[in-house]
Amino acid sequence: MAAAILAGFKQGVMAEAKRQSVMVGKEVVRELPGALADTGALVNQALLFVEETAEVAQKPKRRSRAARSADKKLSAAFKEANRRYRKKDGSLRTGRTQADIAKLAHKLRKKGTTKGQVRKTARRAFERR
Repeated sequence: MAAAILAGFKQGVMAEAKRQSVMVGKEVVRELPGALADTGALVNQALLFVEETAEVAQKPKRRSRAARSADKKLSAAFKEANRRYRKKDGSLRTGRTQADIAKLAHKLRKKGTTKGQVRKTARRAFERR
C-alpha cells in the first residue's frame, strides 16, 4: 500500500517538474534576443577588464622549502596508510574508515624517520656495544 502511494507521489512530482521546466524553457526563448545583446556587452566589458588587470597580476609566491618538504612527507604517509588499511581491490578493510587512514597518516608523518634512515639514539646505542 505504502509503495503504491510513494510511486504515485513520485510520478506526480516528476510530471510537475516537467511542466515547470517547459514553462521556464518557453520564457527563456522569449527573452533570448535581448539576453544575447546584453551578453555581448558583458563579454566586451569582461575582456577590457582582463586586459587592464593582466599587467597588474603578480606571479604567485613560491612555497617555502619547509612547506614543500612537509607536503611530500604527508603524501608519503598517506600512501603508506592507504596501503595498510585498504585491500588489493582498493576497498577499505573491515572496520576502517577514511578518518582512520587520515589519523594513521598524520601519526606516520609525525614519526620522523623514513625508510633506510636510523634514528641517532638507535645508532648510538648500537655503537656502544
